[in-house]
Amino acid sequence: MNNFDLTVPKGSIYGFLGPNGSGKTTTIRMICGLLTPNAGSGTCLDWDVIKQSEKIKTQVGYMTQKFSLWEDLTIHENLDFVARTYEIPERPGRVAEALDTLGLSARSNQLAGSLSGGWKQRLALAACMIHDPKLLLLDEPTAGVDPKARREFWDTIHDLADSGVTILVSTHYMDEAAQCDFIVYIAYGRKLIDAPSAEIAKRVGLHTWRAEGKRLPEIANMLKKDPRVEQVARFGTSLHISGRNKAALRAAIAPWHGKSDVTWREQEPGLEEAFIHLMGETEDNFQ
Repeated sequence: MNNFDLTVPKGSIYGFLGPNGSGKTTTIRMICGLLTPNAGSGTCLDWDVIKQSEKIKTQVGYMTQKFSLWEDLTIHENLDFVARTYEIPERPGRVAEALDTLGLSARSNQLAGSLSGGWKQRLALAACMIHDPKLLLLDEPTAGVDPKARREFWDTIHDLADSGVTILVSTHYMDEAAQCDFIVYIAYGRKLIDAPSAEIAKRVGLHTWRAEGKRLPEIANMLKKDPRVEQVARFGTSLHISGRNKAALRAAIAPWHGKSDVTWREQEPGLEEAFIHLMGETEDNFQ
């Protein structure tokens, strides 16, 4: 990471976005004391990330990209083992509470290795939360999980944030990013933007037109060659044409207006357009 700084408000959901290898996991591991930065300073939960990392670890729940619990133990045995590790008082009751909260009670005797991706996700989250951490770090927690399980997972995350838990989550999904209170976008070890999620597109400064019809491949090929157009992206059955100069963008698409087989609508740019644009302006300094 290169001169990276971040301030996360208590009880917020902070989204980490960026391509593979951008530094998301590295940042998360530095925050919770698993990696020591080469330079700089910082605090996490009012503790120094370099000098007091052991104290930070006791108040952090870290859910890794890959399922990291014991597949030859049952759900109950996994949670009981984690609870023992944290020396949680009244352990049986706390394990039972964790099972109930994440809807795992009926499966408590099932081996973790036999669970589907969505149920493994619930178990991993229960293990992260069993010691009541103040900060939850989720590293691409919904990768490979079906949409229903993702939706249920995010409902749980919002409930945790409402109860005062601060949450940092890395994700590649734009619909998930939109659910975060704040978003920081990282590429190749550098922070490109850091803002409330609702303000990201406006700060990038894009204007976007949406085209629908039968001639989208032809329109896309022509507009990609037009210097007045900065971005042309296909979104399902529509084409999104974007640029920072509103007048120039409108002039570029003017020849296509009025065509009976193409409909046009000006719209607010979304997170995906904003991030595609940011990546287009970023040089891969690891190449």
